[in-house]
Amino acid sequence: MTIAKLTNSGQVAIPLEIIQWLKLQPGDSIDFVIGSDGKVYLQPGKIDVRELSGMLYEEGRKAVSLEEMDGAISECAPMSGNSIF
Repeated sequence: MTIAKLTNSGQVAIPLEIIQWLKLQPGDSIDFVIGSDGKVYLQPGKIDVRELSGMLYEEGRKAVSLEEMDGAISECAPMSGNSIF
């Protein structure tokens, strides 16, 4: 386990092992995400789109049609006069 200390000003130095693992470069953004399990996850602010391949795959799950996607989007979209659809 890698540990870092919080300074009085709320800053944390990210350990080199984590910087290398996340392939971070100076100036990169970092996202802190609170998971449904209550844990906080750290991830690069920018992710190579190729890394997203297969992340939504779930064995046995039925594919969703374009009509079903459009319906779900319209149900969740805010109602305003400036619709793009």
